[in-house]
Amino acid sequence: MPPLIEEDGITTLIGRLVDDSRHVVSAEIGLYKAKVSERIAAYKSAVAFFAVAGVLALAALIALLVGLIMSLTPLVGPWLATGIVVVVVLAMAGSLAFIGKGKLAAPILPERSV
Repeated sequence: MPPLIEEDGITTLIGRLVDDSRHVVSAEIGLYKAKVSERIAAYKSAVAFFAVAGVLALAALIALLVGLIMSLTPLVGPWLATGIVVVVVLAMAGSLAFIGKGKLAAPILPERSV
């Protein structure tokens, strides 16, 4: 910033103030952009790990269900074993969906004291 000269009028000083304010705001915006970019980069890798963990968990669940079907097959036959496992898993999924629907319908408003 150039040194203040007494010949500068109020309009010149206000102009410098506006320019300096623009530079400060621009620098602040740049700082926040850098912070957000850093956080996004950290979250990208976390999301990738969560996605891989979810895929592996789903594969383990499928292996468990296939194992259940194979274990029940000698007792009731392959078709009935498959039917039993499918019905039980769908009942569990339906119950969880019903509970989730109930959670969505619950009011989020705070309680009032009377």
